[in-house]
Amino acid sequence: MRHPYLKVHPRFKLNGFSVSFKELNEVGYNLIKEGEPHEQIVGHFLLDWIDYSPILRIRTSGSTGRPKLISLEKQLMINSALATGAFFDLKPGDSALLCLSAAYIAGKMMLVRAMVLGLELDLVQPASNPLLGSNTTYDFCAMVPLQLEAALKQINQIKKLIVGGAPISKKLREKVQQTRAQVFETYGMTETITHIAVRKLEQTVCSSSVENSFTLLPGITIEKDERDCLIINAPDVNPETIVTNDIVRIISDTQFEWLGRYDNIINSGGVKIIPERIEGKLESVIDNRFFIAGMPDEKLGQKIVLILEGEVDKVAFLKKLKSMKEFEKYEVPKEIVCVTDFIETENGKINRIKTIIYS
Repeated sequence: MRHPYLKVHPRFKLNGFSVSFKELNEVGYNLIKEGEPHEQIVGHFLLDWIDYSPILRIRTSGSTGRPKLISLEKQLMINSALATGAFFDLKPGDSALLCLSAAYIAGKMMLVRAMVLGLELDLVQPASNPLLGSNTTYDFCAMVPLQLEAALKQINQIKKLIVGGAPISKKLREKVQQTRAQVFETYGMTETITHIAVRKLEQTVCSSSVENSFTLLPGITIEKDERDCLIINAPDVNPETIVTNDIVRIISDTQFEWLGRYDNIINSGGVKIIPERIEGKLESVIDNRFFIAGMPDEKLGQKIVLILEGEVDKVAFLKKLKSMKEFEKYEVPKEIVCVTDFIETENGKINRIKTIIYS
């Protein structure tokens, strides 16, 4: 029996050249032998994709725990690609840019989408500004927030852009409003084969929960557990129910608002505090990268601490924070810890746990 992943769309192109299924083997080997490091990763993926195994072993990013290898069915990856194509109205012959590492699910799925949907895909080295020096216009692309920030002046070269991997700051969301590009923030993970929900960034400058909510892709249902954490039922991309550590507010059958990570909750004097809620209030007054964490405290159990990349006058800044009307009394940081450089995961996300340990 011929497996459905043992074929590619006749309109699929890679770096301007049409590639048939029979040619994928040669293309993969050439990329491994002669390509740059990011191209070699693509070559290895292509060879893994065209073998007769129905399963791929994929490493998670490690942003919320230790990186691990998980097994994904190739057919489910095809289902995800088809769902993305339908949601964003991607057509055969549309152009796309791969500027993420193909070592992780987001980059791998750009390749799968191109092969399944018949996209013309260009490969560039993953960099902070993947559009630097380019005048090419693309119909579709995926980036992380850091890349969106760096490429903002050229972002109109992308007609539809999905951004994921880390929360998008309020300042960046406001900057996007000045562009013509359609930019969508995504929610998802390796286990859901990238995104299962999206929200358009032009909506997220509003304060309304409904306007700030993610909208589910078709065929997906959600619920909450006793921790208020999201439970995902997405049979087309994962036959198992996925219990997350993401605290959410469910607005409707198709919409939810992301509030923060259960792993990050701070218990200060018996009050459970979501760090991401405080971080949202601090975005307007801090230009450097930062996050909120809980540190041991004899009286409170945990105290709220602002972890800041770079230097600041701690006394003056704490005084400023105490005067902010946006804060509830228990939300004001008790201390500031300055770190020269945040520790990051392999794909550029802030590793909160290691940054705290080594600060």
